[in-house]
Amino acid sequence: MIESNKLEKYIISKKDKIKISSKDIKSGDIFLALKGKRFHGNKFINEAINKGARFCITDKKNFKENKKILYVNNIYKYLSEIAKRKRDLYKGKVIGITGSAGKTTLKETLAFFLKKDHIISYSKKSYNNQLGVLISLLNLNLKSNFAIFEIGTNNFGEIKILSNLVKPSEVFITNIQSTHLENFQTKNNIAREKADIFISKYNNNIQKLYLNISSKSENILITKAKKEKNLRIIRIDNSSKKYFIKKISPFKKNYKVTLSVNKKVINIITEVVVMHRLNNLLFCLAFFNENSLNIKSVVNRFKFLKPVEGRGLVHKISLNNKKINIIDESYNANPDTIMQSIQNLNNIKLNNNKKIIILGTMNELGNNSYKIHYKLLRQLDNTIFKFVILCGEFFELSIRNFLNPNNEFIHFKNTNKIMRFLEDKVHNNDIILIKCSNSTKINKFAKKLLKQVSI
Repeated sequence: MIESNKLEKYIISKKDKIKISSKDIKSGDIFLALKGKRFHGNKFINEAINKGARFCITDKKNFKENKKILYVNNIYKYLSEIAKRKRDLYKGKVIGITGSAGKTTLKETLAFFLKKDHIISYSKKSYNNQLGVLISLLNLNLKSNFAIFEIGTNNFGEIKILSNLVKPSEVFITNIQSTHLENFQTKNNIAREKADIFISKYNNNIQKLYLNISSKSENILITKAKKEKNLRIIRIDNSSKKYFIKKISPFKKNYKVTLSVNKKVINIITEVVVMHRLNNLLFCLAFFNENSLNIKSVVNRFKFLKPVEGRGLVHKISLNNKKINIIDESYNANPDTIMQSIQNLNNIKLNNNKKIIILGTMNELGNNSYKIHYKLLRQLDNTIFKFVILCGEFFELSIRNFLNPNNEFIHFKNTNKIMRFLEDKVHNNDIILIKCSNSTKINKFAKKLLKQVSI
């Protein structure tokens, strides 16, 4: 087996070498043989080595002896110790992003603007749980100027642990919404958990907190933040005197958005008004201004910014020889983000009789799941669309008890029937919004639908 010290030095000196899937291994990578839902990673060690893995780390002893394999008793503890050492060596600015929704989108947006003129490191995909944060730290480029981390949670006490690992000096909290209610019960509890990212007791590097306050639950963040003596609060909502949206107005076939950035007026043109994207733009402009970076770089590159896959990316496909647009928001969903997506769809300058909504189950809502799904349909029914297609037991129960809806609610248990329905009912230039929680039937259906011929 390999010497532990040699492996640790390699991890600390290199970047982007840690992989958890043998399929992703390239020459010089390190494969983590972790326990999965069906298999232990040891099953794929030989494959990883054959593909060029320099080292493999495992916590299970059933492997054939090899100088490239290191056995450790507790793989998470082992990785945590190396991650802490690497974090202590890092001299760049560390940014932490948390919130109920939009963490990945904001991370990708900020990274998009920063990497034009700076060396940056940032977590891949939605790596925001314990394992994801550890991998992101271990893959950190020590020569980078900025490092951006997502920090997530689905239960009490997780934020403080991850914040203590990452130790971000500047923190963004995107929002507080109805996610993981199965564990947290209330949005107020979610706010209290998220606040641990800027509490100096858990993160002694904290300096700045970027917030967009739009609900009572989010006010809890302000209350807690004001108790931190050395913390600067930077707001981007309408109560802010420095960073806010002044005006949104029609402009030819588009919209002109007027922003105030430290008393400077900035105008941008956008095809459709999507508020969370505008908020992300404001977050980035505030960050650039607060750190004396080139704001013009953000403004000039905004027109090239595209949504993240599964989070609003628009696809043009051909379905049964008909050209249609798919707004793919199939990565995740909660009641707040669904209504935001519906409002964004409503803002698109096209007759609503060309707009179709496909909604899948919202997960992890706890004992009130049925009530929340039913309430959502009540809200949605204030605007009429061509079709509202639903999938999942809570939506099925909801429409049974929904008397005289304005929309045509159609429930399918089988996604193959949804495909046949669309092939028969859609017309050229229809827009389909797909919104659901990850790993649901509709999430898988979205991937299937997007495999249709692209145009």
